[in-house]
Amino acid sequence: MDGHFVPNLSWGMPVIASLRTRLPTAHFDVHLMVSHPERWVHAMRESGADTFTFHLEACADDAAVRALIDDVRAHGMRVGIALSPGTPATALRPYLPLIDMALVMTVEPGFGGQPFEPQMCRKMMQLRRWAPAHLDLQVDGGISPTTAPVVAAAGANVLVAGSAVFRGAPAQAIATMRTAVLDALPVSDHSGSGHSSLVRDGQEDSGAEQQHEHARTH
Repeated sequence: MDGHFVPNLSWGMPVIASLRTRLPTAHFDVHLMVSHPERWVHAMRESGADTFTFHLEACADDAAVRALIDDVRAHGMRVGIALSPGTPATALRPYLPLIDMALVMTVEPGFGGQPFEPQMCRKMMQLRRWAPAHLDLQVDGGISPTTAPVVAAAGANVLVAGSAVFRGAPAQAIATMRTAVLDALPVSDHSGSGHSSLVRDGQEDSGAEQQHEHARTH
């Protein structure tokens, strides 16, 4: 968060770098809620980021989106693109074959603890229908043990939860949400093929991004 694309400010690359020294094998997914995300590609990679997710709304045009995708790939990171609630799924469709993850925000980016917007499930269903087999579909905003089965049924296989984890019993909340995703997957995917099941536990925002440590299950 940069105080421009969204009103809040939050922590940045030094914190990611510090976490990387303590968690050398963790996968760090950084969600940049910033203007000009292209400015942060090199710094994020140097700090230890593995997946670089930027907002489609932060890019000036199609050429800027494609150039940023290429730059993130050149830096050895996975590519994610996020959509705010007001942006239609069709805006992301041309880029689905080029990226690793699509992120559907079910709340306006920038503030934790907002209620889940169920109408965003239609967007998830559209993206899952159009997505190539490799694509992860992430959802962020109001995710909890109650809403996890809803978004999993809509096609999401990567869940980001903040308040639901840290304001309760973290292990129990994570286990419940992970089970919801696994139950929604085709049987063949439980053996490790197809879409992976991810529950990202944490929503710690850095000065130019959101970092989530996640646990992978199949």
